[in-house]
Amino acid sequence: MTQTPLKRIAIDPLSRVEGHGKVTLLLDDHDRVVQARLHIVEFRGFEKFIEGRPYWEVPVMVERLCGICPVSHHLAAAKAMDMIVGSQVTPTAMKIRRLMHYGQILQSHALHFFYLASPDLLFGFASEPAKRNIVGLAAHHPEIARKGVLIRKYGQEVIRATAGKRIHGTGAIPGGVNKSLSADERAALLKDIYAIIGWSREAVELVKHLFETHREQYREFAHFTAPAMCLVAPSGALDLYEGGLRARLSDGTTLFDHADYTRYWELIGEDVKPWSYMKFPFFKALGDAEHGWYRVGPLARVTLCDFIPTPLAERERKEFLAFDDGRASRATLGYHWARMIEMLHAAETIKELLHDDDIVGQNLLASGERRTRGVGVIEAPRGTLIHHYRVDENDLVIRANLIVSTTHNNQAMNEAILAVARQYLDGQQITEGLLNHVEVAIRAFDPCLSCATHALGRMPLVVEILGADGTAHDRVMRDMRGVCRRDAMKASQP
Repeated sequence: MTQTPLKRIAIDPLSRVEGHGKVTLLLDDHDRVVQARLHIVEFRGFEKFIEGRPYWEVPVMVERLCGICPVSHHLAAAKAMDMIVGSQVTPTAMKIRRLMHYGQILQSHALHFFYLASPDLLFGFASEPAKRNIVGLAAHHPEIARKGVLIRKYGQEVIRATAGKRIHGTGAIPGGVNKSLSADERAALLKDIYAIIGWSREAVELVKHLFETHREQYREFAHFTAPAMCLVAPSGALDLYEGGLRARLSDGTTLFDHADYTRYWELIGEDVKPWSYMKFPFFKALGDAEHGWYRVGPLARVTLCDFIPTPLAERERKEFLAFDDGRASRATLGYHWARMIEMLHAAETIKELLHDDDIVGQNLLASGERRTRGVGVIEAPRGTLIHHYRVDENDLVIRANLIVSTTHNNQAMNEAILAVARQYLDGQQITEGLLNHVEVAIRAFDPCLSCATHALGRMPLVVEILGADGTAHDRVMRDMRGVCRRDAMKASQP
């Protein structure tokens, strides 16, 4: 019996996300969804070309992974290099780094929500594409757009003051930082922080109103259950810069708590699949990548922590967890609400740090006993970020491994798009609006696909030999197992 070929639909490229990726959907002859996959279609190779470089170059090299979240890579690498130089970072250096990091959280969350996600939420998932963007937002909701832009601008100014420039700064170095805040920089940032806190509170209220208005739709959209992981402070508080690893199953069972992240490989394994350049991490205690996948990010952090150590954000966290008998905190679109709570927390934390006299101190560097291995872990805007390096006796990096936030969420995003495809596309005539539902599910995670493009093991490769006139003479392909084969091909003009 001849099997009817499956129909293939591709969303390529994904829109309103950072980086390049696509989604493929396979449908049977009844238009039933058989398979849905998120593909990462670019490869960066940072883990390989870092090898052979002096360790002190790494914090400014790895932030080139991304123009959206460079601070996260900068700080995670700097924390790893603190281990290499044996440093216990000084109070001033620690607070400058925290200020830099919370400025990054503020600007990144504002960028994602106001520029990328809010058009879907305010206009509707299937609304007119020409309006469903930041330009449409500015035209129809000018005050929301204006405040979103200014919140992000403020976060960028915090980064500039602490890192030297808004993008790809150099403030964090092995063992500390290379500058503190001047009195003028401190005064300028203090002048606007109270308005930023107020606008962040309005953003939380906006998402809360959207959930109240679309309670049934948001509750079930892209719904699935999964374990989650994040850093927490020794007290159990939300801490986006330092702490131990906490992971819980979807039923609330604790898998591990306050675990030492410098030995993360005892808890987390990594797998690869032939259709993506993004790795598939998993909890070793749960088996393999098919059974041990999990999620990270704002929703994980806000639901796993015991409390948020700033009063306004903590009040909002409690309301979020109680909303709709806890269903919002279990919903994929709950990422947006949690993200705005974190944005408010970042604004409150920036205010506290600006009032701390340590940030204008001059004790910036420390060192200790030299080591050969360094692991830096931080909660980036999108979730837990792991940087791991080994350095030889000549101070050169001999191994690097990165597990970025979006990579942790890899399988979770695939589960989300499959759930949406089966809920909205199964048996339906496919329209642009229905396909945008799939993108809405991906955007909930705020993926940074450029950061996530890392392969483990052998990279699939296609090499073509072309003549001077562009004619293809030969083609060799290497698969994920490293097996090469040559295509018999006819000469053809491009």
